[in-house]
Amino acid sequence: MYKTRDNLIFGFHGCDETLCDKLVSGQITALNYSENSYDWLGKGMYFWENDSERALEWAENLKKCSQNKNQKIIKPAVLGAVICLGNCLDFLEQENLKKLKNHYNQVKDDFAKNGIELPQNTGGKDLYRRELDCLLINSLVAKQREECPEEAYDSVRGVFFEGSELYPTSGFREKDHIQISIINPNCIKAFFKLRKEDKKYKLV
Repeated sequence: MYKTRDNLIFGFHGCDETLCDKLVSGQITALNYSENSYDWLGKGMYFWENDSERALEWAENLKKCSQNKNQKIIKPAVLGAVICLGNCLDFLEQENLKKLKNHYNQVKDDFAKNGIELPQNTGGKDLYRRELDCLLINSLVAKQREECPEEAYDSVRGVFFEGSELYPTSGFREKDHIQISIINPNCIKAFFKLRKEDKKYKLV
């Protein structure tokens, strides 16, 4: 009874200013799903949770080094979203971590029986290309939808440790973040553009 997320959170997506303007104005109503074979949380619309600075940094890096033609950025911007995660496959919860581990063992056995090699996560210490994770999450989401459609996952959430350590022996790294992938577009309640804080006033 504690699993459905009815509260609202802020998510931030780094993109080109043109796309941001179109979504906020309603010219288009949804982001495209990311469907790369190496996506960290599987297929979905991606946001940084409560971290607009990280979203802008990502957009600025993408401007310098575009990953593909669909992600070309001329003027980096940050799209804000008000999100309700709904039935979330949250990998900050023990139950879901165990579920993913069990699913891995099942998929591994199925692949072995068919003589197919599982993909691997690659890309240095940060494992930027998460083909194994992506395959497992996508198949777990699909399995849930098929076996229990009334409890299909609306979103996926995970914490990621990325970048260099903040200081020697630190448990924190420079780009640590929580990322969310939205599967059900109805989770997104509104899009907005970031506004500058009025320093004359304080929130208490």
